[in-house]
Amino acid sequence: MRTDGIRWGILGAGKIARVFADDLLAAGLRVTAVAARDPDRAARFARERGVPVSHGSYERLVDDPGVDAVYIATPQPFHADQAVLAIEAGKAVLVEKSFTSDAPSARRVVDAARRRSVFAMEAMWTRFLPTAAELRAELARGTIGELRGVVTHHFQKLDDSPTGRHHDPTLGGGAVADLGVYGISLAFHLLGAPHEITAEGATTPAGVDTRASVLMRHGQGRTSTTLTAMDTPGPNGAALVGTDGWIDIAPYWFTSTGFTVYDAGRPGVPVRRFEPPAFPGRGLHFQALEVERRIREGALESPLMPLDESVAVMTALDGIRRQVTTPEPAGARS
Repeated sequence: MRTDGIRWGILGAGKIARVFADDLLAAGLRVTAVAARDPDRAARFARERGVPVSHGSYERLVDDPGVDAVYIATPQPFHADQAVLAIEAGKAVLVEKSFTSDAPSARRVVDAARRRSVFAMEAMWTRFLPTAAELRAELARGTIGELRGVVTHHFQKLDDSPTGRHHDPTLGGGAVADLGVYGISLAFHLLGAPHEITAEGATTPAGVDTRASVLMRHGQGRTSTTLTAMDTPGPNGAALVGTDGWIDIAPYWFTSTGFTVYDAGRPGVPVRRFEPPAFPGRGLHFQALEVERRIREGALESPLMPLDESVAVMTALDGIRRQVTTPEPAGARS
């Protein structure tokens, strides 16, 4: 495995693949190949972005000697098979969130990566933004005391076409895995795994979750709440609540954004305001930089997005979706 100038291959040529490629290229990182099942689509993707090589099959991409790391940019139900395909070929993998379609699939990817001693990481891109790094530093400074709660909102009015991906259960449709995962993952990151999860929401006749309200209890009086929906707009803010103050994260909190710190002694009076530095693109290159950094160190995973945590988050998503999609027995509510 090369440890300098990592050469990226992109598996998939859809919207998120385009954003990823554009962000990496704008940041000066190397994208050397792209693959799609449709050779013409892959060739068009490569031509428009100046990517040297296009492949008409995923197998050819992972076997390409000019590729060191593969970004899996397809819908969630395909992540596990494609990640394992790349891992078995000895390629490092960055797997788009949600990591897989369910917890057993996530464990399969992790087991393969560890068996083959290949780097793997979930592409929870917001965790690697300058905003997230500064939030961790603020918490470490103890400005707001002991962290007691994480509150997140993630609402979007997505395409509701019955033929669209978001409403197709075979393509991983649903608000929880597509949108709510951001808040769930943040809560795991800052508060640790919960010991109790309560959720309710709404689903389509096909069983796709469209809305969810999630309460997680993390022990020692610490809680997180996540509100998400893919059929309505919303404020999309977030807050971290501590014993001595709180942090308001500006909309859209799951992107590169600012935050304001308040303390308990001066309610309503900002103590500090953070604005992120400007950079080209959306910021997906920061997660790629993390992958490259860890590979250079000889690591097989990132301490900022550990593999076991990705499995635990998928386990939580499975449980949330079961609660959201399971009708309550008659008379369950008074």
